[in-house]
Amino acid sequence: MKNITVNDIAQAASGSLCCGSGQTAVTHIEVDSRKVTSGALYVPIVGERTDGHLYIGSAFDKGAAACLTEKEMPHLMDDHPVVLVKDTKKALLDIGRFLRSKLDMPVVGVTGSVGKTTTREMICCALSAALNVTSTSGNSNSQIGVPITLGLLDPDADIAVMEFGMSEPGEMSRIAEVGRPQIAVITNIGVSHIENLGSQEAILAEKLHITDCFDKDGILFVNGDDPLLKGLKDRLPFNVITYGLSENCDVRGENPVTCGGAVTFDLTVNTQIPVFGKGRAKGRAGKTIVKVRLETAGRHLVQNALAALCVCGAMGLDLDSCAGALGSFKGFSRRLEIKRMKGFTLIDDSYNASPDSMKAAIDVLADFNAPGKKIAVLADMFELGKNAPLYHEEVGKYVSEKKPDAVITIGELSENIAREAIKGNVPTFITKTNEEGFKTLKTILERGDVVLLKGSNGMKLNEIASAAEELEL
Repeated sequence: MKNITVNDIAQAASGSLCCGSGQTAVTHIEVDSRKVTSGALYVPIVGERTDGHLYIGSAFDKGAAACLTEKEMPHLMDDHPVVLVKDTKKALLDIGRFLRSKLDMPVVGVTGSVGKTTTREMICCALSAALNVTSTSGNSNSQIGVPITLGLLDPDADIAVMEFGMSEPGEMSRIAEVGRPQIAVITNIGVSHIENLGSQEAILAEKLHITDCFDKDGILFVNGDDPLLKGLKDRLPFNVITYGLSENCDVRGENPVTCGGAVTFDLTVNTQIPVFGKGRAKGRAGKTIVKVRLETAGRHLVQNALAALCVCGAMGLDLDSCAGALGSFKGFSRRLEIKRMKGFTLIDDSYNASPDSMKAAIDVLADFNAPGKKIAVLADMFELGKNAPLYHEEVGKYVSEKKPDAVITIGELSENIAREAIKGNVPTFITKTNEEGFKTLKTILERGDVVLLKGSNGMKLNEIASAAEELEL
């Protein structure tokens, strides 16, 4: 945030300055008092477990420049700038809307059930071949995270890439109206948050709200391998371009090959990619073939890379240069992170899990070139609603097809994975806790083996990853 004062914040949030100077500068937004640093605007949120208003004093002690409040707090009536608003959550969105109005650059929005963060970072990596890029940090992609992100974006950059997530009906509409992307990517429609939304069709409808602020020249890139997304072609009043491995995709990845921790493929552009700001009729015409190499594991990452190169095409950039820049993408901690341990290899994908991402991780294990056994340690997947057992069974059937040398399941829901794996004659061990799962792993682990860790973040498989670092075979 550059040149933003408390007066600006008060006006944007329809609030009133209770005390302190309205000329005080604020540099960023924070909702967690423990993370407040000098110059922050502290926004206290009333949550289910605690009330952020209790920590306003602590925030000022840590250097907050100002704070919002929806409660009268006479004891703070001193030199600290305090802005009274009706609702701090709504005020945060209003401030985000104000900050977005200050950005004079294209904004790319990324959403989807799986792969948002990886796709976002690949887009940034590819665009960096020619542009100064600013983007979402971490996974700040919610009603609270998007306004915070807007406060952190570099206003002098050429383009912004933002991640948009949702977990409940109506959320995407609210954050899309704040972030206002003009180009968007939808990676896939899975079953994450189906517990709150009811069906994949409802998830698609919610995700599509990322385009609420599009005009007729907006550009939406969708995964053409996804059965729900591919049906959007020619149905919407703006540009829709499909990408994927399927034959009918507008932008296609052909001849994918996995080799160790790398993936290569041919990018084939079969249709026009509209260039942003040039209107619907103009675009990148003609068939184009570009060789791409990713220094990361996972055939499914081809789709993320295709999305990134589509966005580069929409910005009129040289695709060969952008493909070369993608070679510097190294992935993320705990997202298919390849760790060379003392005598074995660990594929740490413990950050989160859904049925689609679980299958993708199993593919990575199956394709991995290792002298020893391939062992899958699979834990429960959360937020899948009443059909959660069936989704775990589905993963178990996939395990049976891919036939790793051993499977260790952790948790009650994952017993459904185990039952299907056993039917497929895959050696399977059923455990209840991470401690029990790790003990089982140690009994079968040998030098040269490769181990996959995959489960929802709440299962805390990072505990096993940390313990594995102490092993030596």
